[in-house]
Amino acid sequence: MTAIDPGVHEALRGVYDPCCREKGISVADMGLLQRAEIADGHAEVDLVLTSGWCPFASNVLTEVEHAVRALPGVASARVRVVWDEAWSPGRLSDDARAKLRFLPSPKAVGDRDAFVALKTAERPAESSGGAR
Repeated sequence: MTAIDPGVHEALRGVYDPCCREKGISVADMGLLQRAEIADGHAEVDLVLTSGWCPFASNVLTEVEHAVRALPGVASARVRVVWDEAWSPGRLSDDARAKLRFLPSPKAVGDRDAFVALKTAERPAESSGGAR
């Protein structure tokens, strides 16, 4: 097991991947934190992304760096992406798993487009607040 500084872990509970912000699932709860160490005022943080194609990766890295640098005693921080290890749902915290429990296993959805159409049709109509 790689070392994870508890202060960094706690700080990252306030950092969100934009795709998970509305569900209240932080970077820490997503299990993106691979390693976090602080020594002599310098923090080293390694993250595993859910996808190498994440369009928000640079935003997440910047927010993580800012959160870590805000910790007492941290003067500098380096945040890197770990490319040689894949993220999996097994990295989710119990809290994140509970918030995402309505999602089926990808193997259980034979026709993704039909599933999305069905779930969209089940949602109550939302008021746009303006004329169409």
